[in-house]
Amino acid sequence: MTVAENTPVTVNRNERILAYMVASSLGLSLICIVVTLIGSMAAANKAEGLWPLITILPTVGLPIGFILIVVLLITTAIRRSRAARDDAK
Repeated sequence: MTVAENTPVTVNRNERILAYMVASSLGLSLICIVVTLIGSMAAANKAEGLWPLITILPTVGLPIGFILIVVLLITTAIRRSRAARDDAK
């Protein structure tokens, strides 16, 4: 069975990968923020174990997530403009 050449592609692989990267980066950062808040309320010793990683991860993950959102928006805009240009012909 062959695929027709005129079938539109709604989301390509790069956009899907970027979307999952955004979701995982921001989701993990938000989970770490919540865990840090819970640890602060429980008066946990944040100098040992995984606490330094859990505390620092949002400072790296959130900016990376927002940069990936911008990249995703740019790639989506480029794809849509190319699709509109091809439809106009």
